Amino acid sequence: MKPKPKLTLLAETFNVSVATVSNALSGKGRISPELAQRIRDGAREIGYVPSSAGRALRTGRSGVLGLVLPDISNPLFPQIAQAIEQAASTRGYGVLIGDARGSTEGQSQAINRLLERGVDGMLVIPRRGTRVTDIGRPLAMIDSPSTPGNTVSADHHDGGVKMGTYLAELGHQHVLIVAMSSRSIVQADRIEGLKQGLGEQARVELIFTEDLAEQDGAVGSLGLADYVARGVTAVATLSDLTALRVLTELQGAGFSVPDRVSVTGFDDLIWSSAITPGLTTMRADMAEIGRIAVEALVKSIERPDQAERTESGTVKASPDRVAMELLVRPSSGKAGHSEVTS
Repeated sequence: MKPKPKLTLLAETFNVSVATVSNALSGKGRISPELAQRIRDGAREIGYVPSSAGRALRTGRSGVLGLVLPDISNPLFPQIAQAIEQAASTRGYGVLIGDARGSTEGQSQAINRLLERGVDGMLVIPRRGTRVTDIGRPLAMIDSPSTPGNTVSADHHDGGVKMGTYLAELGHQHVLIVAMSSRSIVQADRIEGLKQGLGEQARVELIFTEDLAEQDGAVGSLGLADYVARGVTAVATLSDLTALRVLTELQGAGFSVPDRVSVTGFDDLIWSSAITPGLTTMRADMAEIGRIAVEALVKSIERPDQAERTESGTVKASPDRVAMELLVRPSSGKAGHSEVTS
């Protein structure tokens, strides 16, 4: 007996017409979100893959989204890419990735390459200090809530507030913040949040690794021993990669973490719980950020008359920010010694 076509099988399973199934899989028609999601889940269970060529002929769209990352060698960005690919797949879209390779020129080239390949819309995590606006396609921006044209992102300022408050509650009154770049809006938001959370009574010092690299090279010392000698009891970094560098320098200089100095990070990279000591950090809900960004972008592609845009012309989403979560691990503890002056 010849098996039934999968569209027919799905229609019978959910007691709807084949047209309704087709609309649910393509994101068209007046179908409740709950039913559309159940049909898409059912399609995945039976291994149904819509023909991208057939859909392109029917809709005039490629069924592909572009994603531009600042630097794919940074372990944070593959995590974001995976979340976005999963969200796009749920809506029946594929994803092509472009890598800016850490430069503004590379970002422009990656955007142009994806446009040449006919993507229906694009998601961009911009290189720090840059803005992307009119590309001739629906555009979703993932950066920071204070970035003009931001679509959705982690709430970096609130994440900083949570980390600063946590350190203040542990008694840390002299804190060194180690950032990477003064041009990063994301890091600027985290810095301001940390200062707010630590409170006005705290003594806060700030260094940028990019500035130090210009003087001493990319692998030069951060001078942490001098800061600890002056009474710093906690080093709050703005990325787990920087935190790893801080931990290595402190432990190499003979300082116990967290007994003498606490160390914290941001991003919860895959190895952050496996190093010794495990790193206290802030986690962003990548899956939720990816889902919101993709949903807003797909709506702009498929229902442009209903989509909202920011003043910069990028796709607007609601909510536009997702709370970060504090993960407490052994790299942080109570301030263990009184402030020392040299």
